[in-house]
Amino acid sequence: MEWKLDNDRPIWPQLSQQLARRIIAGVYPPGSRLPSVRELAAEAGVNPNTMQRALAQLEQEGLTRAGRTAGRLVTQDAAALETARKREAQAVIQQYFQAMSALGYSQERAAELLKEEFQ
Repeated sequence: MEWKLDNDRPIWPQLSQQLARRIIAGVYPPGSRLPSVRELAAEAGVNPNTMQRALAQLEQEGLTRAGRTAGRLVTQDAAALETARKREAQAVIQQYFQAMSALGYSQERAAELLKEEFQ
């Protein structure tokens, strides 16, 4: 997966969000070892300290945990993964409704259009 970073907001939350999406999408399966901070930083083209901050956020959210000798591991807690998945889905839904509102659609009409798309 490609890293997509914009200059409109701080980098570390963007990294954290993209890593969380990779985890909930199964790119990094439950129980798997994440690449090292330096590997991820090099891949994303950012300072290792910035990547470390993003990874610390994932640990705080319960998506990863630090192993003593195994490095950082993806959680195997299905509830934590589902909570993160739902949070990301809600963010996508909000973006959809904001974009539709900018086009002049009410929430009700935007929901109808979405439903029509899948029928």
